Amino acid sequence: MGVLLAVFAAALFMSQAVVARHRAGGAADLAALAAADHALDGSRVACGLAKKVAEAQGARLRRCEVEGEVVEVVAEVGGAQVRSRAGPADEPTPTPAPTPSPGPSAVVPAGGGRLAAV
Repeated sequence: MGVLLAVFAAALFMSQAVVARHRAGGAADLAALAAADHALDGSRVACGLAKKVAEAQGARLRRCEVEGEVVEVVAEVGGAQVRSRAGPADEPTPTPAPTPSPGPSAVVPAGGGRLAAV
């Protein structure tokens, strides 16, 4: 009976840690997004907003750094700390169009949905 109680207590403790980690992650993500939306207003405004959002989620804002339009925050819930970054999306790198291989072994689509060797 004691072993069963110990296993149950360990499982309960681990589930609470997982819940705290997820809550801290959600709070950090929301705080970073809110701060990044106001990053150009200055770090005081952006981090103040991040703190409000984190506290509204039941988390404590441990760190907030603003570099240009990118914000990095650390939120904590029940001892679990999570770091999150937010800012504008990078411009996608254009991928060059594939060049068909020359020669008789090239395969091109033919009529009727079949492939035919050329």
